[in-house]
Amino acid sequence: MAATTLSPIQQQQWHPGEQAMHRLLRVPRDDNPTFRGLAPSHGHRISQSPVVALGTLDGRGRPWAALWGGERGFCRPVADGVLGVRAVALDVQFDPVLGEVLGVEGGGEDRKTRGTRRKEIVSDQVVHPDADEGGKLIAALAIDLETRDRVKFAGRALAGAVSVTATATAETEAGGLPSRLGDLQMAIRVEETLGNCPKYLNKKRITPHVPSPRLVSMGVGGEDKGDDDGGGGSGATQLLSREAIDLVERADLFFIASRYGSNGEGSMDVNHRGGAPGFMRVLTAPNTTATTATTTTTALVYPEYSGNRLYQTLGNLHSDPRAGLAIPDFATGDVLYVTGRASILLGEDAAAACLSRRAKLALRVDVEEARLVRDGLPFRGEVIDFSPYNPPAPPVPRRQGADGSPPTRTETGKAVDGGGGGGGGGGVATATLVDRHVISPSVARYVFKLSSVAASDGSCPSWRPGQHVTLDFGAELDHGWSHMRDDDPQSLNDDFVRTFTVSSSGGGEGARAPPPNEFEITVRRHGPATGLLAKWNLRVPLELPVLGFGGAEGFRLPIPTSPSPSPERGSVFVAAGVGITPLMAQAADVLRTAAGDNNNADGSGGGGGGGVTAPLRVLWSLKREDLPLAVHVLKRIEGLGKVTRLFVTGGGDGELEGGIRQLGAVVTERRMGPDDVLATGEKGNRRFYCCTGPEMMKALLQWTEGEEVVFESFNY
Repeated sequence: MAATTLSPIQQQQWHPGEQAMHRLLRVPRDDNPTFRGLAPSHGHRISQSPVVALGTLDGRGRPWAALWGGERGFCRPVADGVLGVRAVALDVQFDPVLGEVLGVEGGGEDRKTRGTRRKEIVSDQVVHPDADEGGKLIAALAIDLETRDRVKFAGRALAGAVSVTATATAETEAGGLPSRLGDLQMAIRVEETLGNCPKYLNKKRITPHVPSPRLVSMGVGGEDKGDDDGGGGSGATQLLSREAIDLVERADLFFIASRYGSNGEGSMDVNHRGGAPGFMRVLTAPNTTATTATTTTTALVYPEYSGNRLYQTLGNLHSDPRAGLAIPDFATGDVLYVTGRASILLGEDAAAACLSRRAKLALRVDVEEARLVRDGLPFRGEVIDFSPYNPPAPPVPRRQGADGSPPTRTETGKAVDGGGGGGGGGGVATATLVDRHVISPSVARYVFKLSSVAASDGSCPSWRPGQHVTLDFGAELDHGWSHMRDDDPQSLNDDFVRTFTVSSSGGGEGARAPPPNEFEITVRRHGPATGLLAKWNLRVPLELPVLGFGGAEGFRLPIPTSPSPSPERGSVFVAAGVGITPLMAQAADVLRTAAGDNNNADGSGGGGGGGVTAPLRVLWSLKREDLPLAVHVLKRIEGLGKVTRLFVTGGGDGELEGGIRQLGAVVTERRMGPDDVLATGEKGNRRFYCCTGPEMMKALLQWTEGEEVVFESFNY
């Protein structure tokens, strides 16, 4: 067998696009670990992979990606440097890669591809794609989700054939084309391989499945859109249907194909991107380009997590922004195929697009064409376990109701006033830890003293009750880049910037205010930042940059205008555990002008007698071990006990509960229920403020359907 002649691109260590990304992200120069050819070890790993994601180019040079497989061994070495593929039950009609690699031109001109000939699979016809160029350019990722193993390979599809085995009788929902299945045989000459790490791969058990593909929706945007919009009717304006968007928002894995160079001497890459469900999001915006046929632009955005720093995908996209994505739903077999143009986002642009302060690098893919195929995959995947390296996904923004009316719920996040990124630099002030008061085994109160670094007059930034402070722990906790860190996987994508509710009021009667330029936070030990605070030796100064104080105005409780009974709306604050902290800074001011009105906390609704509406009621769920926190809070804020009802789980503590009752609170030894919530305050004349964990918040939003609810999100 003649030796393979390496193209100029193959002879380079890194192509110009990769070099540009390395310079942009300040990556040290190193050798390219890509193996030229098919190493025996890589061939074995590929043969053990039940799924292969493949990418190729269509007639206009646009990348597409698709998924084949179902059983181990369907793709394996058959000769020196050659892989044989024997895949069954593939979607012949809608799979974009299969059609481009082994399709035969025919069926007339395709209006969607501006003059190119439509390709069709002809049963049992042997095809030698792009034979004059040595085969059809192709790239792939063999992946074993059960063992979190993956191997990239790229080369040329030499020859193949498809035997059409079944044709569905029912027509599709969009386009009216019948679906077909086929069994494939194909030979691929492998020019390069690279084994990859297991990060961000969620374990799944793959089993074969015979699909019944149906094209649910199709969108073609911009100048690509012809007279036939393919979206189920003329005048379609959405590139992604509601069902397609839902698939994206629950995906925990997708595959991306990219290219570099021309077809003859070019190369391709296919790799995966994974994370927690919801790590990828959809952006839609009004289209301001008058020449396009759609009224909105649609983009997919995801964060680029810490990886091996080769930046082969991003290097390709830096040189050629065209990208193809395959986004599967392993549970249903649905798959979304997308091709579009990518933009690399850095710094604040990445954080804003991903709704995550931690995102420093992200990719945006503006969709040019998309097709959603229901039950289009020849396998199913059952979740076994999620990767410990997955950062938390940001919350999906809430949408308005179908009638366009505004939502009755308002979610407030931990917005930050003031700039700055991680890593221990910048900030509007410095916070020095000066005191620590341990309240319970897992909860403590920390006191910080502020000193100015930004103001010329030496003044420190101020805050209002209920706001948050954002502190940068990067200088103390960031150990720099490493490829893998099994002892602390979450730290790889952690900027060590943390946001805490300020629990000190800053003054007011009935509150114990700290001295000027001091603030307090009351937090549970959970994670590296709070762990650092808990064990820090107070004899050594701990100085942290303050990135800002902030917080949504919507979570500030109204202060009564007078102590007399009035028709003003009452506030019902529902908290779980340390979710009480937003109230700690506000309660004194709310209660100060309401003295004498809040003498009843039996949960019967209304305050005092005569149907008077109390300005504040508190429903607080606590575990038994957190009862010291209740004692601490109720002692510090005069009058708060009289308006508080505690729900204690995990057994009681007679001594502590007795002390809590002496402070005026009602103690109930059970979980909080819907009747407890709805019986508090006066319906139609109350607003609920909720600060709990996600599961309890979900229940609260169901219980208070139709009520006015403001809630603090823990998903940040």
